Amino acid sequence: MAKTASRIKAPTQAVRVQSREEVEIAIKQLGDKQRELQRLTTAQNDEIAVITERYAEPLQALKGEIGDQQQAIQAWCESHRDELTLNGKQKTGYFNTGEVQWRTNPPSVRITKADQVVENLKTLGMLEFIRTKEEINKDAILLDPEKAKTVNGISIKSGVEEFVIKPFEQDVK
Repeated sequence: MAKTASRIKAPTQAVRVQSREEVEIAIKQLGDKQRELQRLTTAQNDEIAVITERYAEPLQALKGEIGDQQQAIQAWCESHRDELTLNGKQKTGYFNTGEVQWRTNPPSVRITKADQVVENLKTLGMLEFIRTKEEINKDAILLDPEKAKTVNGISIKSGVEEFVIKPFEQDVK
């Protein structure tokens, strides 16, 4: 079973408990609620698994039948394409119960070994096929924040404190 996050991060909030004992009780209650949430999630997933298993076989059977029927329809339509498309004047064939369509996908580009292709394009002088992307270097800004702050539009957020609650739990091994 996958381990879920047991830490809760949240911005610091106004105090609602009034003593150390109340905090200890609240942390215990929080851990109890997190475990109950995990139990309910597991129960939900168990029920989903039963439902999925129950419907898997009939769904697969129907998918197979649908595929066979689509192939039969396509085979007949391909052999009668000229008749259905008025000798290629239209891309759709109409029936009383529906229609069939022949659509050409737009051209697409597939690149394998992109680094090698970029080098080949540079070597051949085909720079119009290479896109150069400019972006802000945030790492450099953090290295010199005082200088970066002088630029309009740059602000640096620092010193944000988080409050983390970690109820004690035993991991099942």
